[in-house]
Amino acid sequence: MQLSEQVRTGYVLKVYPRFSETFIVTEILAREAAGEDIHIFSLRQASDPRFHPELARVQAPVTYLGRPARLAEGWMVIAEAERTVPGFGASFARMLPELARADAGEVHQGIELAVQATRRGITHLHAHFGSLAARTAAIAAALAGIRFSFTAHAKDLFHEAVDEDVLRSLMASASHVVTVSDFNAGFLRAIAPDSAGKVRRIYNGLELGRFPYLPPSALHSPLRIAAVGRLVEKKGFRHLIDAVAALQAAGVSTVTRIAGGGELEEDLAGRIARLGLERSVELLGPRTQNEVIELLRWADVFVAPCVVGADGNTDGLPTVLLEAMALGVPVVASAVTGIPEVVGHDDGGRQTGILTVPGSTGELVAALQEVTRPGFDRIGMAGAARRLVERNFDAAIQSAALRDLQYQSTAVHSRSQPGRATPVDFAPADAALSPVLTQSAGR
Repeated sequence: MQLSEQVRTGYVLKVYPRFSETFIVTEILAREAAGEDIHIFSLRQASDPRFHPELARVQAPVTYLGRPARLAEGWMVIAEAERTVPGFGASFARMLPELARADAGEVHQGIELAVQATRRGITHLHAHFGSLAARTAAIAAALAGIRFSFTAHAKDLFHEAVDEDVLRSLMASASHVVTVSDFNAGFLRAIAPDSAGKVRRIYNGLELGRFPYLPPSALHSPLRIAAVGRLVEKKGFRHLIDAVAALQAAGVSTVTRIAGGGELEEDLAGRIARLGLERSVELLGPRTQNEVIELLRWADVFVAPCVVGADGNTDGLPTVLLEAMALGVPVVASAVTGIPEVVGHDDGGRQTGILTVPGSTGELVAALQEVTRPGFDRIGMAGAARRLVERNFDAAIQSAALRDLQYQSTAVHSRSQPGRATPVDFAPADAALSPVLTQSAGR
């Protein structure tokens, strides 16, 4: 029997589906296309009625884990685990001191996840985000005797609420840790040098066939500017609005469309009104991925003016930025976390976009003026950006890297357990898991 036939992966997500997390759907689709056996576990019910059409292509069954509302229901979960999970009693007893101090909801969902994973023959759990999903996967994996891993993104690393002790503990107990930029990988290795060897940078992928390249057409008049993202501080849209006002004052005619919804919608609308930009800046609200593609096709330039929020919240490497680059839309973006790894110049010195200082309205103005400058090589820049995306962000290649990383982990373990197809006897050391459980109690 091939190793691929022995491996069944459980994806652990806080909420599935989530409108803003298209990168997870793309990853699952790519792994399914490669023949992998995937099951999705969601810790919360989805409440957002908006869905992307791509969700209909996902074949993986979805299990929503319950959250006991009464103590008696919690005991029922434990009793079911005792009947279902081999060795559960011994594992539970060993972990009980830590479990007793942990958040009861996370423990119960961890136990139920261990039950569901055992029933479905799951051999590996992979969580997205090094927060609730990873903590729950860690508990379940320890109880079920399987391995787990997680992908760290942005808010789970760069936010005042992030507890680095918890991150270190998760990294210590995980088989491997994936993150989406070299910047993130360096951060994780720095805070957890003992686990540095487990960290791998694997960029989020795109289904390149859905983003066919077209060279930029002649500039429109007025200049068409597009931006996409949740209307939250870290996206920096207020700086884009200010830049548009400065351009208008300088005699550069523009029309700007910003897609996305969020807590700052009223503030941004007020800013647009105060600056007298109602006729040139439009807040479109949330858009599906196909609608975003239409918006990008409309635009002369795409802008990602990201900043570091007051609470430390920072964007990673926005997927829509990569989509714009794939489609052939010239991009302007600010230098936060992983963005300079794609925007600026490639290894051959070819310009892939214009990079600005985060929060600098003046640099945004200068970058947008540069795009409109006669003789500016928009076609050359767009072509270099597309080639960079093809090299580093092909979903099929990225998902294969994820699969190989997981299979290597399984193969190493299987060699240590001759005759056993799955890593059923793995359990993280109590010392490694303990801080995860203790810290989760306060969440």
